[in-house]
Amino acid sequence: MTEIVFEGRPVPFEPGQSIGAALTAAGIRSWRTTRFDERPRGLFCGIGVCFDCLITVNGRRSLRACMVEARSGDVVEGGGPDA
Repeated sequence: MTEIVFEGRPVPFEPGQSIGAALTAAGIRSWRTTRFDERPRGLFCGIGVCFDCLITVNGRRSLRACMVEARSGDVVEGGGPDA
């Protein structure tokens, strides 16, 4: 099985699937918060236009989850508004 690790939790994915799609399929709908009011954010546009789905992958910050292809063993973190 192919998996990424999201905040310590294994998340399966299909080959070619984005990290955002894998997280959503696993029932994880939010992985960061907004700068003001700490509102939850996850996928919004799903095509790389907005910045709601920012994540950190293997230490690389501010990547759009909808644009990054999931790769087995990736370590993914959400976070606050500056993810």
